[in-house]
Amino acid sequence: MVLNPASGASASVAQSAANAPAAKSVIFINGDGMGAAAREAARLHLAGLQGQLGMDRLPVSGQLTTTPDDPKAVVTDSAAAATTWATGVKTYNGAISVDPDGNPLPTLGAQAKATGKATGLVTTAQVTDASPAAFFSNTADRGKQDEIARQYLAVSKPDVILGGGEDWWLPAGTPGAFPDKPAEDTSEASKGTQGNLIAKAQRSGYTYVNSAQGLEKAKGGKLLGLFGNEEMFQQRPEGQGDVYSPVVDLATMTSKALKTLDKNKKGFFLMVEEEGVDEFAHQNNGTRVLQAMQNLERAVAVARAYQATHPDTLLVVTGDHETGGLAVEENDTTDESGTGISAEDGPFSIHGSDRTFTMDWTTAGHTSVDVPVTAVGPLSSRFTGKHPNTFVHEVLGQILAPRRR
Repeated sequence: MVLNPASGASASVAQSAANAPAAKSVIFINGDGMGAAAREAARLHLAGLQGQLGMDRLPVSGQLTTTPDDPKAVVTDSAAAATTWATGVKTYNGAISVDPDGNPLPTLGAQAKATGKATGLVTTAQVTDASPAAFFSNTADRGKQDEIARQYLAVSKPDVILGGGEDWWLPAGTPGAFPDKPAEDTSEASKGTQGNLIAKAQRSGYTYVNSAQGLEKAKGGKLLGLFGNEEMFQQRPEGQGDVYSPVVDLATMTSKALKTLDKNKKGFFLMVEEEGVDEFAHQNNGTRVLQAMQNLERAVAVARAYQATHPDTLLVVTGDHETGGLAVEENDTTDESGTGISAEDGPFSIHGSDRTFTMDWTTAGHTSVDVPVTAVGPLSSRFTGKHPNTFVHEVLGQILAPRRR
């Protein structure tokens, strides 16, 4: 029997497409270093044996591969991974939106701005760290964070910049709200080479804040918030000075960014990142990874609530790569894993249960396993299936950088 294309499932799909709102805005959320095992560990710990994370309740799911174009590496770093999202071009590790020959590439952040959309970035890392930087700057070396900050102000001009990294916005010897050489990490100190970029931002019309109270009071316009010398936490092995207690949590920064960007009638692009998953996975610190995942979940909840009342917004949640070679296991004292770094970690509680699980690390570095992607909103169905990470650019670009016809 031949189905009538106007009936049954075909008609349902066609009707859904016809009723879908026009795509206007994008919220793109990166759990840096978040692979499938990190999501599963968080699901057990936060939601329980039969529970579900908010990020996994998004109706569309798929997988992304993460291989870079690097003659010396087969496993990506955050810079190369984020560059594929922002430009659609694979490149070498350490590159910020330049191709393998070092040539600068158009970025989605700058392109969205050129179409009249508002743009913003929110992260618990330095605001000039690799993932946000790839969407709003170009440099052959991810380490040049003061140059990235300069480009934010002079070139790409995101409307909202919230996160850590004050050290890169001020010249050496000029401490800001966060003192140089704090006891928790004496290596932290102002180190910029581009002058006082905070003052320059204020002259350019940005409201500058450095506290939760200041962020809450800030109203409209352009917003720069720096809430730490470097990352908004201290990444160390468990019990060795590890601290995850951001001055402002990711959900609060995300909420403020959305309220600010929402005022633009042409829509917006917001990049949100939880860096703690990656940094604490590098330390094989399961306790702090789960804490960072919980804060990421809260930010996802803010984004989901916004998208539910703004169906013209595409919401995407994924990770740039997996960190730690993590496996979620039964508690087994006879397991072959050794001691110290890259070993078994736990046990950790399962929500609503008296049972526990173990997090087993196999490396302190990145791995090349696929990362999950979940999405909702216009064009979200395109993420179904398995794709290279450049596919993110292909989908987001239809909203943020539509080709002229």
